[in-house]
Amino acid sequence: MDFMEQAISLAKLAHGNVSPNPAVGAVLVKDGVVVGQGFTQSPGLRHAEIVALEQAGERARGSSLYVSLEPCCHYGRTPPCTDAIIAAGVNRVHIAMIDPNPLVSGKGRAELEEAGIRTFVGKYAEQSRQINEAYVKYITTGLSFVTVKIAMSLDGKIATANGDSRWISNTESRQFAHTLRHTHDAIMAGVNTVLADDPHLTTRFARGRGGTSRKQPLRVIVDGRGRAPHSARLFRESGKTILAFGRQATVEEKAAFGALDTEIIEFESNDGVINLKSLLKTLGERQVTSVLVEGGGILAGSLFDQGLVDRAYVFIAPIFIGGEGRSAVVGHGVDRLADAFRLEKISVTRFGDDTLVSGYVAGKSN
Repeated sequence: MDFMEQAISLAKLAHGNVSPNPAVGAVLVKDGVVVGQGFTQSPGLRHAEIVALEQAGERARGSSLYVSLEPCCHYGRTPPCTDAIIAAGVNRVHIAMIDPNPLVSGKGRAELEEAGIRTFVGKYAEQSRQINEAYVKYITTGLSFVTVKIAMSLDGKIATANGDSRWISNTESRQFAHTLRHTHDAIMAGVNTVLADDPHLTTRFARGRGGTSRKQPLRVIVDGRGRAPHSARLFRESGKTILAFGRQATVEEKAAFGALDTEIIEFESNDGVINLKSLLKTLGERQVTSVLVEGGGILAGSLFDQGLVDRAYVFIAPIFIGGEGRSAVVGHGVDRLADAFRLEKISVTRFGDDTLVSGYVAGKSN
């Protein structure tokens, strides 16, 4: 493993714990020996470069820094990393990718160069971008990165005709699904899923590094006609829930759901179908960089129809349901196969006897 690859590995340790900041890893090397390393801490705490510099101490002078994302050069919750790098006497900085944030984009590198520090950019750029794909979309568009997760039978069903869906996927697949929940800021589901399955929409991995507690992801329920029952289990889980209404909520509804730490946000709708791009824009304004969509077929179909899906995880169980079972993706769909939503950068993984097919929606900038 070379030093930039090590920085990328460190960045992965921060993934799922630092949003809305990017996940960054940093390695300081002097005379071929690692003298400091670190990864981004929780928002408001130290960035990866600062962790590595503090670990290295005086050994940082004359060293080379390998960092997975361009060091910041502006005051946010913490001071600029470029100032600390310059003050520490680092000689060279290797950067995997330039930060797309307009406050940084190229400026951090320029500051280092002006201080006499040689910089090198581009090695492992694709790996860095993949770790921070949600951050990149959020910082460049203001919208949340959308991942659709589906568990279905070989004939494309997510439930039987009477709504039975437990369990299509196996234990290993469901365990991985909790990992996905952990690495996303929010979990989104349609109200039909709430009514049919009464899900918890939580992750079992709500623990931070070193066993520290981490809050549950935000829950977002798309409820065009305002049908979610107060008795649903998700309203009694820790963490916050947003109800996206397609109508005006009553004073009584706002008070009742408010007592359950649930906020109602009203959106324009067409016959109960919410403009989901407006919802994602609202979530982006609240620094929600990534959303995992877990149900159901109508919501997934609407997101595909509106061109809002970035990535898909499809767990396929070796079973046939048949009959009038519920389809994985509904919505309007396409009229021609040539217009079908196609995945690219595909990977196939086995979880026991389940098969996971994952990839990015073609034409999206990932």
